Amino acid sequence: MSSRIVVATARRVLEQLRHDPRTVLLILAVPCVLLGLLRYVFDAEPAVFQRTGVPLIGIFPLILMFLVTSIAVLRERSSGTLERLMTMPLTKADLLFGYGIAFGGVAVVQACVTAAVGIGLLGLDVKGSLALVVLLAVLNAVLGSSFGLFASAFAATEFQVVQFMPTFVFPQLLLCGLFADRVTMAPLLRWVSDVLPMTYAYDGLTRVGKSGHVSEALFIDVAVTVGATVMALLLSAATLRRRTP
Repeated sequence: MSSRIVVATARRVLEQLRHDPRTVLLILAVPCVLLGLLRYVFDAEPAVFQRTGVPLIGIFPLILMFLVTSIAVLRERSSGTLERLMTMPLTKADLLFGYGIAFGGVAVVQACVTAAVGIGLLGLDVKGSLALVVLLAVLNAVLGSSFGLFASAFAATEFQVVQFMPTFVFPQLLLCGLFADRVTMAPLLRWVSDVLPMTYAYDGLTRVGKSGHVSEALFIDVAVTVGATVMALLLSAATLRRRTP
């Protein structure tokens, strides 16, 4: 793996995002707007907002980065850019690490902005470390990006990418524990939720929001989130095919 190629790839992706202000607005503003809406939807029930608000600091970026990354990479696949890159002397690791650094950097900014709005402006009460909230939000956003990289291989158009939302994201959103405690779910649904990455993303942020104690369960949540990210990146690498010039 060449650090020069990795940095060049990351710079190219960031330059493309910089010239797409609508996407930048989507990444930075939409999670904050959605948190604000949630705050006033539950204006008469502040306890509900406190329970759901902290996890959503990470879940909203996860969902949006999945959408943005999958569309961005799909454009490179459909335009032939990715195929041309694979004719050059670079490895799959160069390409994936370059994408990862670029979208990871965006995720850091997104998580910081979302956390600042949720905690600073909307009054979310976090019992644990604020730095840990931001870190978990970043990990969740990177998880969304890694799955977006993988999903882009199975879509031919941007509309098909959007179709992945109800099939990939929405079931996880319903089963992660956000709308109902998982222990009250039917056994089959509870077993399914145990293998879904968003469940652990939700649990990790919930634990930090409720307690300043760093427990073993929190380490498990982080480990599963990181493991799912690595798995998605490996699967993404398998979808890249070397081309000869």
